[in-house]
Amino acid sequence: MALAFASFGVAGAEDAAAQPVAAVDQLPRDQEVSDTVIELAGWVVAAKDSQGYPFAVIDKTAAQIFVFGGDGRLRGAAPGLFGSAIGDHTAPGIAGLALREIPGRDRTTPAGRFVGGFGPSIDAGRVLWVDYDSAVSIHPTASGVPAEKRAERLASPSPDDNRVTHGCINVSPEFYEQIIRPTFERGGVFYILPDEAPIAETFPEFAQGRATEQRSDRRRARPARR
Repeated sequence: MALAFASFGVAGAEDAAAQPVAAVDQLPRDQEVSDTVIELAGWVVAAKDSQGYPFAVIDKTAAQIFVFGGDGRLRGAAPGLFGSAIGDHTAPGIAGLALREIPGRDRTTPAGRFVGGFGPSIDAGRVLWVDYDSAVSIHPTASGVPAEKRAERLASPSPDDNRVTHGCINVSPEFYEQIIRPTFERGGVFYILPDEAPIAETFPEFAQGRATEQRSDRRRARPARR
């Protein structure tokens, strides 16, 4: 499943075999992982794009979160909850609004590369900010509004009901305490895949590197003249 792909594709077969602690897997059984997630995680390590910091690759469409240490080894994979609105933008001034004031169309989880870390918040104490300017953080699910059934949505095997937040990313309390908090204690980099925007627009350097590699593969596979 996901854990097998990530350890092999990112850290390498030898490193995966030597990994001292097994990665935590909370994803539903038999749930697939997109090629884009695999390739992006591999590129982050190969290009040293996270500069040695831990990082997460987050797939909103599949409602999946993959957490890697600074060494590129997978530490955990889990489902997540995301903004109820489909979209990759951040509305201007949204960070200054109360939750009830955020229009439904702007309850998005933005896509892109973000450098974040723990810091204070006005109403939730110390939180893990993914993007401070848009007030997007990762935090454990809480009871909140019972009608939203966030815990039930997180536990369901389908990603179709995982769009419910005002834009923040929710994970299970267990995954947060076991993986998220210790991994990003000193900050990290977050790569959030887009809902609608082209990958080349969201991660231009990754897209350029992937295109170069594909051209190289085609050249190597060119048939010999006869």
